[in-house]
Amino acid sequence: MMYKAFLLKYGEIGVKGKNRHLFEDALVRSVERALEGADGDFKVTKESGRIYASAENEFDYDDAVCRLKKVFGLVWICPVFQIEDNGYDDLSKNVIEFFDKEYKDKSFTFKVDARRARKNYPLNSMQINEELGHDLLEAYPELSVDVHNPDVLLSVEIRNVINIYSKAIKGPGGMPVGTAGSAMLLLSGGIDSPVAGYMVSKRGVKLCAAYFHAPPYTSERAKQKVADLARIVSQYSGALKLYVIDFTEIQLEIYKNCPHDEMTIIMRRFMMRIAQSLAKKEGCTGLITGESIGQVASQTMQGLLCTNAVCELPVYRPLIAFDKQDIVEKAMEIGTYETSIQPYEDCCTIFVAKHPVTKPRLDAIERHEKRLEGIVEPMVDKAIETAELIVI
Repeated sequence: MMYKAFLLKYGEIGVKGKNRHLFEDALVRSVERALEGADGDFKVTKESGRIYASAENEFDYDDAVCRLKKVFGLVWICPVFQIEDNGYDDLSKNVIEFFDKEYKDKSFTFKVDARRARKNYPLNSMQINEELGHDLLEAYPELSVDVHNPDVLLSVEIRNVINIYSKAIKGPGGMPVGTAGSAMLLLSGGIDSPVAGYMVSKRGVKLCAAYFHAPPYTSERAKQKVADLARIVSQYSGALKLYVIDFTEIQLEIYKNCPHDEMTIIMRRFMMRIAQSLAKKEGCTGLITGESIGQVASQTMQGLLCTNAVCELPVYRPLIAFDKQDIVEKAMEIGTYETSIQPYEDCCTIFVAKHPVTKPRLDAIERHEKRLEGIVEPMVDKAIETAELIVI
């Protein structure tokens, strides 16, 4: 294989001014984590606005690309053919050989885009474009030049080594994980919350997660399903802590003491309280949910108002204006959908009322919640203290 390295390009990081090196360093660490355990060893370096992942031995190209496509902060992944600077004739020879190996059928248009970062090179960028274009046309007469909309854009970068590449694989974009603080994701076994976690993590937020389990009404398989979803999300977000909270006693008391049509709202309020307590313990500065306006009865504007009322930390809802189909498509894209649709119910679906209130009043919710005073507080403390921690 002629490719022994990847040139990794970022986007927003480039406008970060004096702080840019901090984001670059975070991106380097993210790339290193992504390539740990890859089929092959890589050295990740940065140089003058460029990040490289260079193979130190034979490697699985497809596996490496798959891993890099999950690194937030990368906009383009370019497999590069690298050569030493042994003069223009050697460059021309290598470019011609590169085209021969990369493109068996050469009936296409091309353009050469040279960049001379090292100014002591004897030809300037325009001269390199012209000379290489001429040499390629002479070597392969079936080629033709199109400077406006070429089928193939050949990039040549004159740096400490010379980079030759013509492919750019789209990365996920966003910001490197860990550059924007951390937040607690309320993770269920459904379609929405894993997507919400992915989207906030894409903006550089490190994730923790809380899952509310209700044995014996929910099975161990439901718990495993959530752990599997957390593992898929962690391929993008990096390692995360998953808290499994036993919510059964609290749910049963709500069921016994509160109006059934308000159960979901009241349960959500207790979930937010518990998740917030764990978030503060972990140093998180926000909560994340997969809620979308009007998707279910508890996610009306009035329902969200009642839920928010118990929160001190900000609640981030990246799916708030998404249609369900939009969420499903994103879940398929990131690989969580097939796990999410496995038929293992979580605690929310087990205790859903037949006719849940869609326009709850906060004063009524708070009044009915008072019926739980002196009963649920010890249960909440116990749920927090006995939460199972799984490091994903």
